[in-house]
Amino acid sequence: MELSIADRLDALLELQVLDSALDSLYKLRGDLPEEVADLENEMAGVEKRFNRFKDEVGVIEQEVADLKIAKKESEKLIIKYKEQQNNVRNSREYDALDKELELQELEIQLAEKRSREAEFKIKTKQNEVGDADVMLNQVNNALEAKKNELNKLIGESEDEEKKLRKKRDKQAKGVEERLLKAYERIRGSVRNGLAVVEVDRGACGGCFNVVPPQRQADIMEKLKIIVCEHCGRILADADQISVYKLRK
Repeated sequence: MELSIADRLDALLELQVLDSALDSLYKLRGDLPEEVADLENEMAGVEKRFNRFKDEVGVIEQEVADLKIAKKESEKLIIKYKEQQNNVRNSREYDALDKELELQELEIQLAEKRSREAEFKIKTKQNEVGDADVMLNQVNNALEAKKNELNKLIGESEDEEKKLRKKRDKQAKGVEERLLKAYERIRGSVRNGLAVVEVDRGACGGCFNVVPPQRQADIMEKLKIIVCEHCGRILADADQISVYKLRK
């Protein structure tokens, strides 16, 4: 059986009352949900930076290890070339080995220089890792404190929220789908979450703009759904809302 306009408005009003009750519970939590979300995002950023610094330290440490290996290889070659110089047959071979010795000595000097530079980078990165670790602990402590505070507030109203949520979901199923989508769209676009408001003293209860007399008459007759031409909220007769509230 198709519901009358009055019945549809009544269904929307009940849904609005339940949503408003849920909104009131959420308001008690203040900015805590947003603060927790912000701290979680900050935590993720600090963790990413911390891990990046650690990875960079690992890369530089591997570079130092490779330089040490290269230095040892050059030292082995120097010993080898010196031994070969003792057995050369002419000055040309001796000079060639001498150049190889000079080259390996330069390689050692370069490896030592790069190792010193890398060690300095490691110390710098380790400081950054330490700073990031301190910040990580600070953010984590702040996050845990905010989470505990939020969980306490949620716990205090958990039972009431579950009951309201259950009623709300049941009520939403009794609202025409097209009308429900319009209602939820309006709720999402206004600050106070009021999609259905009364016309009080000739003005919209949402934006307080004047509602023309003819539209007021249409609202009282309940022959069609009327929305405010200024804010788009669904308008209901003040008497209907009062009766409904008394019934609740």
